[in-house]
Amino acid sequence: MNLYTALLRPLMFRFDPETAHFVTVEACRIAGLIPLVPQLSRACLEYSATELETEVAGLRFANPIGLAAGWDKSGRALRMLDHLGFGFVEIGSISARRSAGNPRPRLFRLPQDRSIVVNYGLPNDGAEVVAMRLASHRSRAPLGVNIVKTNDGFNAPACSDEDILTDYERSVVLMHSHASYITLNLSCPNAKDGQDYFALPGIISKLLERLGSHNIDCPVFLKVTPNPDPAALERLITEAEPFAFVRGFIFNLPQGKPATLHFTTPQTNWNRMPGAVAGKPVERLINTCIRELYCRMPRGRFFIIGAGGVFNAEDAYQKIRLGASLVQIYTALIYEGPAVVKRINRGLSALLKRDGYKHVSEAVGQGLC
Repeated sequence: MNLYTALLRPLMFRFDPETAHFVTVEACRIAGLIPLVPQLSRACLEYSATELETEVAGLRFANPIGLAAGWDKSGRALRMLDHLGFGFVEIGSISARRSAGNPRPRLFRLPQDRSIVVNYGLPNDGAEVVAMRLASHRSRAPLGVNIVKTNDGFNAPACSDEDILTDYERSVVLMHSHASYITLNLSCPNAKDGQDYFALPGIISKLLERLGSHNIDCPVFLKVTPNPDPAALERLITEAEPFAFVRGFIFNLPQGKPATLHFTTPQTNWNRMPGAVAGKPVERLINTCIRELYCRMPRGRFFIIGAGGVFNAEDAYQKIRLGASLVQIYTALIYEGPAVVKRINRGLSALLKRDGYKHVSEAVGQGLC
C-alpha cells in the first residue's frame, strides 16, 4: 500500500476512465511547467544503476523501462514525463491529420484483472502540430514517436492503398527528425482502416520502400499484431530485413477479446465493452509472441520492445529473458501510480545481480536456454 493506491487511485476511480486519464495528463503537463517540480519528481522517482544501462539500435538508455504509446497521445506532457524515472518515452499514436477518435465512452476499467479496455480510435492533434511541439523540446531520455494511419471515422469512405501508404509517409517525413526512434503502428485494433491491411504479404515492404527514399535518420520499429504463428513471424522478418533503418518490433494489443486472453472478470462484464484489452489478460499471449520472434530473428540486427501486462520487476524480467531488450508499461500506471517505474527498476537490478548478470543486455533471451 502506498499514497497512490491508498488515496489517489480511489479518488481517480470515482471519475469515468477517460476523464481520469485526461485529468492525469493535464496535471502532468502543468506540473512540468512549475519551477523545481520536475527536478523534485526526478529525485523521488528515478532509480539509477549501471547494470540497467543498455544500448539498443544505437540509442543509449539509462534503464530499459519505458512508457508505452497511448498515454500521452500528442506529446503534451513531455516536459514532466522526462522526470518520472523512465528510460524512454513513446508518444502517440500520431496521424497525418488531426483525429477526434471514436465516440465516447471509449475507455473502460476491469480492476479485478488489472486491465483496461481501449476503444479510443486514435485521437491526436495531427503530425504537423505535434512536430512543432517536439521541435521546441529536448528530451533527457530517448523519445519514440508512434505513427498510425489517420482515423477519419466509421462513416468516412474506404481508403485506397495509396491513401494509407501516403498517410504514413507524410507523418514519418514530418516527425522523424524530432524523434529518437519511430514506431510504425501497423496493427491498431481501434482504427477502421488498416487493421488487417499489413497482414497481407508484401504490404509492409511497400511502405518501407516509400520511407526508404526519405533518408530516415532514426531507428524504426514495426508494431504488429500479436500472432505467434511461425509463418507470420518469418514473413515479418523477411519483409523488414532489406531495410537497414528497421531495427525491431513491438507487439500490439490483440483485436477484440480473443480466446487467448485470460480473464477472471465474468464475461458478461467485459463482453459489452468495445475495444482491445490491455493489462494482465494479454501477458501470456505477448510473451509467447516475444519468445517465438526472438528465436527466429538475427541477433544484433533486430531488437524487441516488450509491452503487455507488466506490473512489477518479475514481469519485466520475464519479457527480457524471453527476448525483449526494452520493456514498456502503461496500464500499471493506472493501477500502481508513477512510483511503479522506480520499483520495477530497483527490482530488476536485484534480479540481475541475483542471476549474476553485469548488464541487463546479458539477460536478453536467456530464458530460452
